Amino acid sequence: MDKGYVYLVGAGPGDPKLITVKGSECIAKADVLIYDRLASRRLLTLARPDCELIYVGKSPDRHTLRQEEINALLVQKGLEGKIVTRLKGGDPFVFGRGGEEAEDLLKAGISFEVVPGVTSAISVPAYAGIPVTHRDLTSSFAVITGHEDPTKNSSALAWEHLATAHGTLIFLMGMENLSLIASKLIENGRSASTPVGIIQWGTRPEQKVLVGELHNIAQLVKTEGFTNPSIIIVGEVVQLREKLQWFEKKPLFGQRVIVTRARHQASALSQGIEDLGGEPWEFPAIEIAPPTDPNQMINAIKNLKRFEWVIFTSVNGVEEFFKTLIEQGKDVRDLFGMDIVAIGPATRDALEKRCLKVSFVPEEYRAEKIIEGLASRVLPGQSVLLARAEEARDILPESLKALGADVWDVPAYRTVLGNANKEELQNLLKEKAVSAVTFTSSSTVRNFMQLIDGEKSLLDGVKLFSIGPITSKTATECGLTIDAEAKQYTIKGLLEALAGGGKE
Repeated sequence: MDKGYVYLVGAGPGDPKLITVKGSECIAKADVLIYDRLASRRLLTLARPDCELIYVGKSPDRHTLRQEEINALLVQKGLEGKIVTRLKGGDPFVFGRGGEEAEDLLKAGISFEVVPGVTSAISVPAYAGIPVTHRDLTSSFAVITGHEDPTKNSSALAWEHLATAHGTLIFLMGMENLSLIASKLIENGRSASTPVGIIQWGTRPEQKVLVGELHNIAQLVKTEGFTNPSIIIVGEVVQLREKLQWFEKKPLFGQRVIVTRARHQASALSQGIEDLGGEPWEFPAIEIAPPTDPNQMINAIKNLKRFEWVIFTSVNGVEEFFKTLIEQGKDVRDLFGMDIVAIGPATRDALEKRCLKVSFVPEEYRAEKIIEGLASRVLPGQSVLLARAEEARDILPESLKALGADVWDVPAYRTVLGNANKEELQNLLKEKAVSAVTFTSSSTVRNFMQLIDGEKSLLDGVKLFSIGPITSKTATECGLTIDAEAKQYTIKGLLEALAGGGKE
């Protein structure tokens, strides 16, 4: 069997978007992904479905595997001919033990590659509004292990030089030794009033920052309950946090938001949540599937010339209609002379991208308002094609029939339960790690309830946001209470509702 290949990849400090492009590619190609606790769990979604995931997380007080065992695991998987990605928080060669792993791979004759990561030493302070260098304050910085006991006789740290240097000092993994670090710096000449910043879970929604001085920082940490993983930054640059902090000022800072849309449509909402400072987790509660009877749409398209009106109630309806249109050897020219209706701006945009002019979009984006707008336009005897979800409500076709129209209510698609990781979702909710859940359709509500096995108690303390009244009504029928509903029934409106925070 040929030997495999191992990538030693830096995952960055916690924000999954801070992984490098090459790092994400290494995750996607891996047969085996070996990851630690500081690598964002969201990065695991980049792995192939058949990838073997192995957790080897370590913390100062508990090791899942000792470093020697991790090294042996890398060698074992490499000798099995696997492509292995070792995903490590921060950078693999900055106190990441990556050098030791590389040495053992070299001894075993296994080829490897190092993919640097964004080190927490500079990125975490940046997210706290603390530049590690500043022209007016310091032009140098040092990154120091805080895990070494500074009282041991053979300390490798030159405290007398560190203390008197004018640069910024950044200690990684030093919380257990914070009191000793502070006292050693003071004993060796650093002013007791030197500013110190403690940044816990930097770049993540849980980020917390504490600022003090060398003489009191250990007591402040004890009082405030700061623990690992935290970075200690010592120096005058810490003063800049008061005016340069930016991450915590974003509207959704500190919030982890569940996105339940189908995966192919989730990006706009997820990106909007990130832009507002939140952390989106995509758990697609729905997927788009062909209708139970596709022949209904095929028959409608064969008879397109009979229709005066075509109504689309979703982007999905547009996409699936035109997919079938092309499959049947037709194109947009076959819609010539028809009035086209879109339920909202996103649906209108999907039609305009196909060079079609939309005749009517209601001011309020729901079926009832389509009826109000068309009541004086649709004439008795005119034929109307509805291309929409198989499970859509009856109000639109029934109301059109009441106007005397000949209605073809044709399913363009159906929504089915999505492929969300049910176990992961429930674990996040049990850990109280979720701030909000967003619902963009009635289907997302109903299927989300399946994903949590109907356990409404999992949502205690979690705010629920709806894209519109129909979705909210479904949530109420499922026993849920919506905290805020979008005023404009669009993704933009939903983001505005999220930014507003919902009910207190």
